[in-house]
Amino acid sequence: MSGTGAHIPGGAGPAHSRLGARFAQLPLRSRLTLLTAAAVAVAVAVSALACWLLTRAQLRDEVDNTLQNVSVPAEYLQLTANCEPTDPTESRNAPPSYYNVQIVQVDGSRCVGPNSQPVRVQRADVGVAQGVERDTLHDAVTTGGADVRVLTKHIGVQGVQFAVSISRPLTEVNSALDRLALLLAAVAGLGVVGAGTAGLAVARSGLKPVDRLTDAVEHVARTEDLAIRIPADGDDEIARLSRSFNSMTAALAASRDLQQQLIADAGHELRTPLTSLRTNIDLLVRSEQSGRPIPAADKEALLASVKAQMGELAALIGDLQELSRPPEPGHSAIAVVALHDVVGAALERARLRGPTLTFAADLHPWYVRAEPDGLERAVVNLLDNAVKFSPSGGTVEVRLAGGELTVRDHGPGIPQDELPHVFERFWRSPSARSLPGSGLGLSIVARTAQQAGGAVRLRSADPGGTEAVLTLPGAATPPPDVPGPGPQETGEPPPTPH
Repeated sequence: MSGTGAHIPGGAGPAHSRLGARFAQLPLRSRLTLLTAAAVAVAVAVSALACWLLTRAQLRDEVDNTLQNVSVPAEYLQLTANCEPTDPTESRNAPPSYYNVQIVQVDGSRCVGPNSQPVRVQRADVGVAQGVERDTLHDAVTTGGADVRVLTKHIGVQGVQFAVSISRPLTEVNSALDRLALLLAAVAGLGVVGAGTAGLAVARSGLKPVDRLTDAVEHVARTEDLAIRIPADGDDEIARLSRSFNSMTAALAASRDLQQQLIADAGHELRTPLTSLRTNIDLLVRSEQSGRPIPAADKEALLASVKAQMGELAALIGDLQELSRPPEPGHSAIAVVALHDVVGAALERARLRGPTLTFAADLHPWYVRAEPDGLERAVVNLLDNAVKFSPSGGTVEVRLAGGELTVRDHGPGIPQDELPHVFERFWRSPSARSLPGSGLGLSIVARTAQQAGGAVRLRSADPGGTEAVLTLPGAATPPPDVPGPGPQETGEPPPTPH
């Protein structure tokens, strides 16, 4: 027995799991239909049961009331108390024929009245006869097996204690309840079928937007057509999902367009230095193969051009890698960076690239959250831009205060109509196309500023030149977990380097 008992719970678990797995594998429309039908079935079953119970209680109350109002004549009681066989025709003033009357003695014996069916005596009836209780109402059964409702009352006459039991058959009540149960079962069945049909219709209607969304996703997966749009009317969850899908496809299409544009622009930009590099190398190779040496001065110029073009290619490829590099997952590369230290290091590199220029720096401590390498590259690009356009012997002014880095040169400046395009990829001013550069430096600066939560802008300086302003959120003091400023970072401006 113990083994059998242990086996039953173990078998119910897998069966329940299989049933749940099969339900989960059904289509969403079928699951909604089944859930709707099940919910209506439960509701109808509870309502039908409550109706049946209320009706049963009401019918029994009516039977009890009729039993309470029945009056048995004294002559009929005297005739019944004799417990002797009588002629039914002599039972005058008897209660209606559908009532049964019998007298219960204190010892549990009974005397059945004329025209009455004997009813089995219960302990409650004996208790009433003995005077323990005045009356009792309960269900009982006749000796023929018929269900009856019994009211037993206590009577004491001249010291003799007995009880009178009046009963009424429950055949009519039970028949009515059986018919009601059949009717409620039929109504419940029709209700479940109707609920299933309505649930299927509601599921089909409610899932039409989901079907459209599914078709659109499958179309995009099959054709890679990101121009598809789903109508999104209303403010419900499906409309929000449709709008989100449209936004996602629009973002993907824009990203793909930018990627294709980047590839096309990169190919165009790479073609010029590669063509020039190939031409110069062909000249050198032809000179060696033909045995006609190139004059030393021309050969030195060719080699210098090759070296410059190689450097230009390396810079262009580096800028492309920087622009195509996605953000680090979870921003793991973000750290607290001392911007004044980054600007100081970039100034040292700029001095090497512009040995004839004067750099006037005014740097105040400022700490930001950014990617250190990207931030340094952005600052270097700003300074390189200033070095490239500054005249020989000119001055580049660099100032960092309150999270605003300003780099100003005294070059030719940028026309007002060209300022909106300076941060576009591969865009180069017509007056600067003869100068080295890839046209990606300021794009990298704009991207780095955006990732750090800041902004960058260029404006014309008075009386001449260009002023670049990089604004980054931060604080003049480091967070508690970052070492504080050194002796040169106490808030006093450092000496201006020259």
